Amino acid sequence: MIVIADTTPLNYLILIGHADVLPTLYGRVFIPQAVYQELQQSRTPAIVRTEIASRPPWLEIRQIKRVIDQGLENLDLGEQEAITLAEELGADALILDDKDGRRTAVERHFTVIGTLGVLEEAAKLQLLDLPSALAKLKQTTFRADTQLLQRFLDRDAQRKNKRL
Repeated sequence: MIVIADTTPLNYLILIGHADVLPTLYGRVFIPQAVYQELQQSRTPAIVRTEIASRPPWLEIRQIKRVIDQGLENLDLGEQEAITLAEELGADALILDDKDGRRTAVERHFTVIGTLGVLEEAAKLQLLDLPSALAKLKQTTFRADTQLLQRFLDRDAQRKNKRL
């Protein structure tokens, strides 16, 4: 499976201590050079910079080979390169949180997973406790609609009830 990640999901998964679910869920995760650089900026939390700089074995940084399509100009550089890399590699999915980036990726026929989707998939495999992960996420600058978060919690509760 070829999965490309953008900056924001990696940032938050590292911040809440759950980036370790990525190799279990997807094997290797690819990021373009622009995403790597965004994750190394001085405003990025130190824990994230350190984790990315250590280049975990499941993370592969790739330089895009083609010119970025003008249809991506409304996105930030990390998203532009992530979608371009996904097109180059024939990716199975993109991990993106940005609304415009998600919409553009879907228009280009990619499966899109957000930070919440990654956490939900990990919870389904019992790799983490979703309510605890979401509570940690709420302590960061991550923003999501309260009703959306509740839907994830409700689905998780239903899954847990079915297991009993």
